[in-house]
Amino acid sequence: MTADYQLIELNSPESIKKRIASGKLTLLAPLLFLPARGIMLILGQSFFALFYILQGDKAPWDSAGKWWTVWATLADIGCLAILFKLTRRENIRIYDLFTPHLRRVLLTGIIFFFIAAPFSAFGSFLGSYLVYGGWHVILPPGVLYARQLPLWGILYAIVLWPPVWSVTEELTYNGYIAPRLDTMFKHRWLTVTFIGFFWALQHSFLPLILDWKYIIWRFIVFVPCVLALNLIYLKTRKLQPIILAHYIMDVVAAATTISYTHK
Repeated sequence: MTADYQLIELNSPESIKKRIASGKLTLLAPLLFLPARGIMLILGQSFFALFYILQGDKAPWDSAGKWWTVWATLADIGCLAILFKLTRRENIRIYDLFTPHLRRVLLTGIIFFFIAAPFSAFGSFLGSYLVYGGWHVILPPGVLYARQLPLWGILYAIVLWPPVWSVTEELTYNGYIAPRLDTMFKHRWLTVTFIGFFWALQHSFLPLILDWKYIIWRFIVFVPCVLALNLIYLKTRKLQPIILAHYIMDVVAAATTISYTHK
């Protein structure tokens, strides 16, 4: 068996089944990994809020929330650490979760973006009307949108956060969790349901605003898009183009949530 063939098979259902049979992989690993990013996002915002508490800020949680494109990287670092441990237990590498020998990644990624983008727009429409009864979403100013950040924070949000976030998020849900649950579950709809729920819920904590309407709204907004991304991956098993599509959406999200005018 050639090295290239081994590489192609490392994240395939057949290879995953072998690791399950050998005891290197159990259902517990991907199931426990599902809520990890959401938990780490809350911890990241809590860390920044502690700084504002020490500064005597009157609204430390919201003040920390506006930095979500910075402390979200803490969740990425935590997830990469978990991925390193989980893949090592399976005797593979994080690199092996990527799809090998892909061609036309740029073109495919752009196509995937135009497939997923309408689902994102539909989610925004659906969430806004179901929770708030219209497009007017009531949120604390400057936390999720109209964020006022220093220049370094703006550059970090637009230049550094999107690639790290899109790669790590796709590696987590599609690269690692999806193929394992899809192999272990008898029905694909279970895989899509589990991943869709926790992947969408994670965004309710990016940032977390302590209002139940916001949490439900944010969850509904992301359900269609994450389901689309997950189904595209399960159908094509092409991870890098999905990462590119995700990256484009993240750049747009970061750039449009920042206020570029300061009083």
